[in-house]
Amino acid sequence: MLFKKKQKKMLRDNNKRKLVTISSPKSPVSEQYRTVRTNIQFSSVDQDLRSILVTSAGPGEGKSTTVSNLAVVFANQGKRVLLVDADLRKPTAHYTFDVNNITGLTNILTKSATFDKAVSSTREPNLYVLTSGPVPPNPAELLGSKAMEEFLVQAYKEYDLVLFDTPPVLAVADAQILANQCDGTILVARSGETEIDQAVKARELLNTTKSKLLGAVLNNKKLESSQYYYYYGQK
Repeated sequence: MLFKKKQKKMLRDNNKRKLVTISSPKSPVSEQYRTVRTNIQFSSVDQDLRSILVTSAGPGEGKSTTVSNLAVVFANQGKRVLLVDADLRKPTAHYTFDVNNITGLTNILTKSATFDKAVSSTREPNLYVLTSGPVPPNPAELLGSKAMEEFLVQAYKEYDLVLFDTPPVLAVADAQILANQCDGTILVARSGETEIDQAVKARELLNTTKSKLLGAVLNNKKLESSQYYYYYGQK
């Protein structure tokens, strides 16, 4: 009985981690991700966005799913995309893309591994993943370090776009710290669950950084057709 329960849980987890832009690229939801991609590109006509941070107000709002699907649709354009799991507290990218998490971002920042050794290729052309690596005792310090600045310089040389998945804004300061070093930020909210005052507070905290808040993604909004609708709106 216990084994069957574990099997069912693993099946649910696997289903949750399936990326719709890969499993159903022609679906309405995948099309909405491409719409988000287009709006991001139009929001930066005068500036070439090289790095985008994706976060949320609180946990469970879909930021990791959103950034992963955005990475796929940007890579579909032929861009060399690097998805960085900068959620050094509860990383998930290694599960989503089925790669190991033995070596990752923390190893690069602590100089215990080279860039080339830490980055993993994926089954999607042009899409690469840098997992979190071992969970460190000082995530915020690492993300705000000189080593992170050096990491971005190197990443820009090899990739057209770098996407960061970070912890929720209201939980820890990690997203704010890293937003200072990114060209733009996207805030993810979950329909029916994210409180308005939480979203407002998250926006205010992000506005205190030097990063440009590009807009917000509202997910899990059900339509009559039972399809999921993802909407992107500039602030």
